[in-house]
Amino acid sequence: MATFKIAIIGAGSIGFTKKLFTDILAVPELRDIEVALTDLSARNLEMIKAILDRIVEVNRLPTKVTATTDRLKALEGARYIISCVRVGGLEAYADDIRIPLKYGVDQCVGDTICAGGILYGQRNIPVILDFCRDIRAVAEPGAKFLNYANPMAMNTWAAIEYGKVDTVGLCHGVQHGGEQIAEILGAGEGELDYICSGINHQTWFVDVRLKGRRIGKDELVAAFEAHPVFSKQEKLRIDVLKRFGVYSTESNGHLSEYLPWYRKRPEEITRWIDMSDWIHGETGGYLRHSTETRNWFETEFPQFLEAAGRPLDHQKRSNEHASHILEALETGRVYRGHFNVKNDGVITNLPADAIIESPGFVDRFGINMVSGLTLPEACAATCLSSINVQRMSVHAAVTGDLDLLKLAMLHDPLVGAICTPEEVWQMVDEMVVAQSQWLPQYAHAIDGAKERLGRATVKTREWKGAARREVRSLDELRAERQVRAAG
Repeated sequence: MATFKIAIIGAGSIGFTKKLFTDILAVPELRDIEVALTDLSARNLEMIKAILDRIVEVNRLPTKVTATTDRLKALEGARYIISCVRVGGLEAYADDIRIPLKYGVDQCVGDTICAGGILYGQRNIPVILDFCRDIRAVAEPGAKFLNYANPMAMNTWAAIEYGKVDTVGLCHGVQHGGEQIAEILGAGEGELDYICSGINHQTWFVDVRLKGRRIGKDELVAAFEAHPVFSKQEKLRIDVLKRFGVYSTESNGHLSEYLPWYRKRPEEITRWIDMSDWIHGETGGYLRHSTETRNWFETEFPQFLEAAGRPLDHQKRSNEHASHILEALETGRVYRGHFNVKNDGVITNLPADAIIESPGFVDRFGINMVSGLTLPEACAATCLSSINVQRMSVHAAVTGDLDLLKLAMLHDPLVGAICTPEEVWQMVDEMVVAQSQWLPQYAHAIDGAKERLGRATVKTREWKGAARREVRSLDELRAERQVRAAG
């Protein structure tokens, strides 16, 4: 195979970058390439490059790894660009959770829609469009942009509609949901088949088959309720399965943010979530998890570097889509996955301009989506609520229209179930002021927002949420891992 270049933007996401890298190296035809890492953090680049260089050295591979904080240099001549950025880092993310809590909006993750996801999009989209401008300028003609960054639909929407770059959004929610269903049904490898369709983080298992036999709602409900773990961790998802007739790909905690019926009152939150792990509904759960993961990695870097010195087992390739897409495009070996693309008729009862997540096949001719799918009406209605919020949020992020941003927030299902219009207007003012350093498109509106906050009449409260846990110390994390290792 001819050599080519892959650029990874946000490569300082060290654990995820390592996973993508080792997945790519599992394909023999993809080893004689250059992987160019770029990030704002020189320190993180230094760490991840040391890990990847060690992997290449130990496995005697021809792969070239470069690292630079100069994004243009990394993108120059790249055939594929992978983005896993978090604009504003954990500092901005903390405000995505903290400020809405003052107005009664309790989020578990807050990175897709809801108050946190909408503001996350406002931070990311200007940067995504900068990436697209640079890709058009210096990357290989026809370069493909693989976006892993959330909010997935908003980022991908902006890159396609405004960035004018060939873009696909990638997520692992479908795979994780499929693993759950395989477990409850006792399916062996290759025995479970399914079709998922919808929008990112609201994708639905519309057809599930075990050894070719179609599995209905009642059988799925019975299997989930009989499972000793999922019956406790996925109470909300099981309830949605009973009412909608299909299982959602998204985690219990994430799904609770998109459906206002389960998270609009503190007593309802505690009824439907499970505190055994952050992903099942804990207030600010992903923020806590991300903070602990960052602290752990920075402290335990020598151990990560040592682990990189072990020979790779190329059979242990993850189910992340990126390496499989690259393999299909470069070798012609067909890959089936679920991809985030512009709808254009793929799903008949969702808007043409929406970013949907649905099945497709990849080969040398590109990503070929399965068209003509129709969602159950309740699933389509739920997706439409989010799509309308996403559309307004994208257009607000591109134009810097603060009034449109407030209208997007007002129409968010969970925010609208909790807040009055006056509360939404004040909350958005407070969020854009707090995050102004990452919101250049709203620079003209910040002084006005500050002035309104100075005479604000809406009362707020300092509230940790219905189910908040404190960030654990490194000593606590070590003790926990030792217990798991022993048991």
